[in-house]
Amino acid sequence: MSNLGTFCLLLALCLSLYGLFASLLGAALKQHRIVRSAERAAIASCASILLALVSLLYLLATSDFSVEHVAQSTSRDLPLFYKLAALWGAHDGSMLLWVFVTAVFSGIVVFQNRFRYRDMMPYVVAVLMFNLSFFLILNIFLSNPFDELVQVLPGGTMQKFSPPDGRGLNPLLQYWAMVIHPPILYLGFIGFVVPFAFAIAALITRQLGDTWIRTTRRWTLVTWLFLGVGLILGGKWAYVELGWGGYWGWDPVENSSLMPWLAGTAFLHSVIVQERKGMLKVWNVLLIVITYLLGIFGTFITRSGIINSVHAFADSKLGVFFLYYMLLVLGASLYLIIDRLPYLKSERRLDSVLSRESAFLFNNLLLLVACFAVLWGTMFPVLSNWVEGTKITVGPPFFNNVGVPIGLMLLLLTGVGPLFAWRKTSVESLKKAFLWPVILALLLCVVLLAAGMRSFYVLVSFTLSMFVLVTIVQEFWKGTRVRVRKTGENFALAMVNLTLKNKRRYGGYIVHLAVVLMFIGLTGNAFNRETSQAMVPGDEMQIGRYTLKMTEYHEGEAANYQYGRATLEVYSGGKLIRTMQPEKRFYKASEGQSTTEVALYSKPLEDLYVVLAGPSNDGKRYEITAHVNPLVWWVWFGAAVMVAGTLITLLPDKRSSFANAQLTIAEAAEIEMGVKAR
Repeated sequence: MSNLGTFCLLLALCLSLYGLFASLLGAALKQHRIVRSAERAAIASCASILLALVSLLYLLATSDFSVEHVAQSTSRDLPLFYKLAALWGAHDGSMLLWVFVTAVFSGIVVFQNRFRYRDMMPYVVAVLMFNLSFFLILNIFLSNPFDELVQVLPGGTMQKFSPPDGRGLNPLLQYWAMVIHPPILYLGFIGFVVPFAFAIAALITRQLGDTWIRTTRRWTLVTWLFLGVGLILGGKWAYVELGWGGYWGWDPVENSSLMPWLAGTAFLHSVIVQERKGMLKVWNVLLIVITYLLGIFGTFITRSGIINSVHAFADSKLGVFFLYYMLLVLGASLYLIIDRLPYLKSERRLDSVLSRESAFLFNNLLLLVACFAVLWGTMFPVLSNWVEGTKITVGPPFFNNVGVPIGLMLLLLTGVGPLFAWRKTSVESLKKAFLWPVILALLLCVVLLAAGMRSFYVLVSFTLSMFVLVTIVQEFWKGTRVRVRKTGENFALAMVNLTLKNKRRYGGYIVHLAVVLMFIGLTGNAFNRETSQAMVPGDEMQIGRYTLKMTEYHEGEAANYQYGRATLEVYSGGKLIRTMQPEKRFYKASEGQSTTEVALYSKPLEDLYVVLAGPSNDGKRYEITAHVNPLVWWVWFGAAVMVAGTLITLLPDKRSSFANAQLTIAEAAEIEMGVKAR
């Protein structure tokens, strides 16, 4: 089965290389048949990689420890669910997953556009196949998941070797969110190759209107959504598995996932200006190039060994090749952009600072400043080591000091932007639009001050959250009232129909609402409390309004780990409200590696978060750490609202879908007639 997997990868490489050169040749000779063969090769390479993926999953499920990846990532007593998840438990298997997702996206693009954009498609296919070929070469020759273990006999000969058991999956990955987190994150990282490919094709063919943007808008939005969900799942995993009481620690690999999401957010806002006003064309092409490269940079960070992270793989040979690839792509993209500058001129100029175009531009600048700040903080230890020979660590204080003010300014623009009109906003309309949001925001600020709150950033965050919330409610209120007058529908039905009739606009407002909710949750970090105590059954500890009484400590054994479990009764106001059981686990197949299983009591107001750190130094007591984390619930709830808002935005419009279908049929007939004529 391992030989079949390697053969399928080699076949896929041959097909992708053929697709690369055939698409360029077909475009140069204007031969549709050659381009069609390149597109079929792209789909065939996807099928071949699927067979390779199935082969590796079979090897993992059957515990074939003669394969190095299987031996390193699984063990016999590991549940089947985690055996299959071990596909991405080491960098060679994760590379195969990356290749597979890349191939699937390429195949979908080819199939979707088999009758459309025939001038651009050869170059789209070429970019996609170049990208796929690069990763296939790395996967086959430097990080092959089908490599077999061998042992050297006394005579110098080698033979196949299969150990009795494997090392097991990293215990930190044995959590449901981590089973789905890497694939979802990969969908986000890789998906940006599609709008990037269309942008390069538009540059080559000089079709630099909004066609390539309209074509890839849904791709970009779905990719952005996957990346955002991946970030949230990673935060959830860190919150409940690492046991440090938080969900975001500005880890380098966390940062590498955040950066393309920030750049992608800027791109999604910026393309609206190009679609509506024909502006920011150079900016949009640059943004999608940056976003795509930041996705590649994310996997470079995890595989190069240049940074230390709980998320990163061990040092591998892949890092330098990623660096060369990024430099090649950046150089080629900049050359095309500079060469096509005459075709990238804006159709209009910015009329006023007080306009929606201006708000979008400021929003873009702030997002890129935030992205650069994260990049600088992430790479500063590496840069300082190169320049001075000393690795200077940049910790959370740097990111918080830089990120919090930028985040608050972005929150302000989230509320201000929709209140501005296109081109120019009159002072009178501004007064009318800002009246209630400003009044209610200031009223909340006064109430918070009267309640004793003095933290500047907390006051600003809650005040701005109220401001943005009121602007969103105001937009829904105005639109719904107009619809009620016109249709006679009741208010609730009118609001639903208003949203469904203007999905892109009101779905965007729901996403903005999600941002407000998440900011509320993030602001709660300012009120976190923590206490630790060595306890035995019968002892009590106090944190906030909670009293924790330890009633039992129990040790036991499961299929693939041993555990110690503390049982604590939680009292509030003298009443028993919860029984919590934090655990410490020690995994047999992972050389005694341990994990912390947090006990969590989560409510909208606050989370009670309890950790069993382990036995104290004297071995007679057990270290219990308790955290009270206010408002964390709103981070997860806001993420769910963001998903809902994005899905609403993605809903197709029935009329446009029908029109597109008719157009596709007409185009198909015309194209096929042209092919036959040739």
